Amino acid sequence: MTGTFKPGSGPARSAPGGPAQGPRWAPGEQVLWRYRDHAPGLKGPVHICRPVTVVQDTEELLAVWMAPGTECVKPVLADGTPVHEEPLATRYTAARTTVRSRWFGTGVLKLARPGDPWSVWLFWGSGWQFKNWYVNLEEPQSRWAGGVDSVDHFLDIAVYPDRSWKWLDADEFAQAQRSGLMDREQAARVREAGRAAVGVIKEWGAPFSGGWQDWRPDPAWRIPALPEDWDHTPAHMTS
Repeated sequence: MTGTFKPGSGPARSAPGGPAQGPRWAPGEQVLWRYRDHAPGLKGPVHICRPVTVVQDTEELLAVWMAPGTECVKPVLADGTPVHEEPLATRYTAARTTVRSRWFGTGVLKLARPGDPWSVWLFWGSGWQFKNWYVNLEEPQSRWAGGVDSVDHFLDIAVYPDRSWKWLDADEFAQAQRSGLMDREQAARVREAGRAAVGVIKEWGAPFSGGWQDWRPDPAWRIPALPEDWDHTPAHMTS
């Protein structure tokens, strides 16, 4: 199946934030999937920007495709060293900048339900061999005319085809708290969101039950370009 995809039936869950608010996009439109640095009110500077193609945008789900070779923006240390090469103790306090870079891995399908404090990513190996789902705990996405913005919450979950799962990056989550990027109350909310996501996994609810691993991109889609104003801050955003 390619392009627009209607997931199969399965245990579902109502989106806590209700129907998607703000702009809506048609399949094939190109938007930006961005993450901001930690700051109150989603006001931090953009440090991750990924141009994507809209697969589906309904009241219950935004699905986008990040194609191999997409030019993105990612954070690096001030001297250009990859962030994950910095020792954990100083990883979130060392000076940073951003660079343009190509996504050289296989493509990634990203799914987000309005109001959910996470998004779910699907990864494949060569030959479209499905590898796993990846639950990225984050702020509920805010929409603006050019795409969606969020803030990453460090803690993640890997989910495998046999329905097993495991926590990821618990060390980074703990270090982010020690470095002052989130206080005790926010950390508690992130852990609660993680437990809620695990509940969905155990019930095998949407989107895991939807058959998205069988989706394929429309071969006519072009790789979106990274705009010069990728770090544009819109006057208004809606969740």
